[in-house]
Amino acid sequence: MHDNALSRRDLMKYGVLASAALALPFERVVRAKTASDRIAISKFPKPFTVPFAVPPEAVPVKRSSTTDYYTVTMRSAMTEILPGMKTETWSYDGSFGGPTIRATRGRPAVVRHVNALPRVHPRLGYESWTSVHLHGSASLPEYDGYASDVTRTGEYKDYHYPNSQDARTLWYHDHGVHHTAENAYMGLAAMYTMHDDLEQSLPIPHGRYDVPLIVRDAMFDRDGQLLYDDGGHSGIFGDVILVNGRPWPVMKVERRKYRFRILNGSISRGFRFQLSTGDPFVFIGTDAGLMPQPRSVTSYRHGIAERYEVIIDFAKYKAGQRVVLKNLGVPNSEDFDTTGDVMAFDVVGDATDLSGNAVPDVLNPNAPAMDLTAAMARKTRKFEFIRKDGIWTVNGKTWADVVASDYEYVWADPGLGDVEIWEFENKSGGWWHPVHVHLVDFRILDRNGKPPSPWELGGKDTVYVGENETVRMVVKFGPNTGRYMIHCHNLVHEDHDMMAQFRVGPPADGHHPVYAAPASSGPAPTALGDDDDSIG
Repeated sequence: MHDNALSRRDLMKYGVLASAALALPFERVVRAKTASDRIAISKFPKPFTVPFAVPPEAVPVKRSSTTDYYTVTMRSAMTEILPGMKTETWSYDGSFGGPTIRATRGRPAVVRHVNALPRVHPRLGYESWTSVHLHGSASLPEYDGYASDVTRTGEYKDYHYPNSQDARTLWYHDHGVHHTAENAYMGLAAMYTMHDDLEQSLPIPHGRYDVPLIVRDAMFDRDGQLLYDDGGHSGIFGDVILVNGRPWPVMKVERRKYRFRILNGSISRGFRFQLSTGDPFVFIGTDAGLMPQPRSVTSYRHGIAERYEVIIDFAKYKAGQRVVLKNLGVPNSEDFDTTGDVMAFDVVGDATDLSGNAVPDVLNPNAPAMDLTAAMARKTRKFEFIRKDGIWTVNGKTWADVVASDYEYVWADPGLGDVEIWEFENKSGGWWHPVHVHLVDFRILDRNGKPPSPWELGGKDTVYVGENETVRMVVKFGPNTGRYMIHCHNLVHEDHDMMAQFRVGPPADGHHPVYAAPASSGPAPTALGDDDDSIG
């Protein structure tokens, strides 16, 4: 093993990350403020007065014949979120809610993520290490954003993304061990969309009618700074709803169909969305991309980290009409008078372009995850997500067990290409868990023995496991071998160790998630990549 990896091994085994897993309660007593310090509602903007904005798009610093190269810097910035106030945010390239990286299937990308954050969080006092997870990507273990594979201030890491899957809506966000919630809450989350020939050939909305919506909540203190209070390690629930970083925005739309890629980017809040008119959402995509066929519902439940692609048709409305995206709420997400509205759509006139204005009856007849059946499974495994003695656990164990084993301990060890049924069980009536499985897509079989909801009839990588629910899914493991994570995507639960890992294939030292590609020290070189670079 290389010297730098050995040094990193020593750090991980004996340094702050290992000790953090064992001394977690102490780490969590440092809190600058509580929810009682919230800014007055009178300081909020009136809903639907802030203009909607689409996040900026990242521009490659270099394109070779085979690969796109990006450099993205994580840094602090003063951002106007609430009108007339400046809020410190931590973001990718200074954009709170961006930048979006656009990729093409079959064309790999290398993204150099540079940690230029303050070494210590100015109010919460923790060291601001990071790890970037491209959520929804079948990346190699060392580029997957493994929680304990951290990049410290003044370091950078090159993440290699194969872009080999079907077109889909992905997102990249922080995954640094024990501080994912704080870092993501500060703004370290953005979209990553992948296109392919099939998706581009369909007559669905494209271009300016294909719109990302990153929906999340936040709370602010009296000085306009983001207020972090995790409610006794159970969750963060803000009273301001943000869409692409803007509070309750209003978007001008034409009388035609729009495609919205909706991501729940909250730390702990679930949503139940509905249009004020009662008209339907037409679902065309889930976490893993296009569904086999469209599905239509008038309201739906949207868990943290899930992505849904929906069509809303504004053709039936008159110019001047307003349609409001409402949040009906879900159990065990704390609601406020201000969290029932999300954003508004103001219909301004007839369509200026009617291309891509249809929804075909068949979208993706060969979606890989949806071809899986229970009969293909070689094994069934059960995972219980439960809080015991104040600790969030998976089958009674936590990420501390992984760290203590030098990252060897696994909850499951399927072989490459194996198909298994996994059961996620939540016996609690007091909280729900959005469970994310890295690397793979899966098909939901049933929920408490009943069929999945219409909007879940596509490939998934994150599943809402509600109160007293057992969800069964069928999964095929690949295309890579190595160790990957399973965790609750309520990031407060994750930070308090509701994380597990599985290994695809036999034990091996290659592609180690921590030691194979450690971060580099010092300022990032300006040159990035060579034409003959290969992506695994």
